[in-house]
Amino acid sequence: MVNRALGAPRLTGPQPPDKPELAVQARAQAEPLIKAGDSHLADGVFSVAMLGCALCVLALVGLIVYELVTKSSLSWHASGWRFFFRSEWDPVNDQFGALPFIYGTIVSSILALIIAVPLAVGVAVFITEMSPPWLRGPLAFTTELLAAIPSVIYGLWAIFVLVPLLRLYVEPWLARYLGWTGLFEGTPFGIGMLAAGVILAIMIIPIISSITREVMTAVPNHQREAVLALGATRWEMIRTGVLRNARAGILGGVILGLGRALGETMAVTMVIGNRPEIARSLFAPGYTMASVIANEFTEATGDVYLSALVEVGLALFIVTIIVNILAQFLVWTVTRGTPARANV
Repeated sequence: MVNRALGAPRLTGPQPPDKPELAVQARAQAEPLIKAGDSHLADGVFSVAMLGCALCVLALVGLIVYELVTKSSLSWHASGWRFFFRSEWDPVNDQFGALPFIYGTIVSSILALIIAVPLAVGVAVFITEMSPPWLRGPLAFTTELLAAIPSVIYGLWAIFVLVPLLRLYVEPWLARYLGWTGLFEGTPFGIGMLAAGVILAIMIIPIISSITREVMTAVPNHQREAVLALGATRWEMIRTGVLRNARAGILGGVILGLGRALGETMAVTMVIGNRPEIARSLFAPGYTMASVIANEFTEATGDVYLSALVEVGLALFIVTIIVNILAQFLVWTVTRGTPARANV
């Protein structure tokens, strides 16, 4: 039929679309792509697969703990709690004590924090608050690149560069002017607790710096603007408006770096001296829990010897887990799980 009401011929029946692809699209939208039964099946399979992935992680941690506990049972029954408070380490007579390794781990890690925390926080403050835009990206990338260097590379660099510098310049100067403290006395060999602390500090700087930048960026900009509006200088703004609000997260980053320092193995093994003794001087060689496992595990011939090394590993595992949980909690108290906001 032809409609002439408007003075122009027009078809009143259904008209085909102008373009063939529009018709194909309309037909595809009208037909269900997946049947209801298939959709429920796919959702069920996906849920089960994701649950299996999560359970695999929990099962892996559980298996690690189970193996450490069962393999260290012989040493635990032989020594009990005395294992952690004795200094003897005599595999020939089956006399084992982990106190020198605990001491070396704690001293080297604390020394690393003393050196690394001011440097890492300073780098984070400069990148976040003071760096020009053209330098911010390359500097942040270079800092994070330190975390990608393998541990053995750090160890080789320490042997050929760091140890000679400590032996020829740093340790003689420390012995001359700070030897009265008792921390810097003895022959400066370069290899010892001080070298281990310095190399650990270099290795944990990118961890502390990246966490500090994250929590500083999460501080709202109106905190900075409010402090500046009161007439504060840039340093006062950073100190009161940024660092004070981010202090819990910064502490979490420091503890996370401590967790890395506690478990570091290869680089520390190459420069700490590997001697199970407790010495006051930082020039003296020492041992850490990770280093003794790496050095002596393949040499452990007796069952008690092997079990003692596994018990050292169990203690290191528990301490590292606790430190990391505490660090993640402190970081969460600042970020609250939200992504960092860039400064405008």
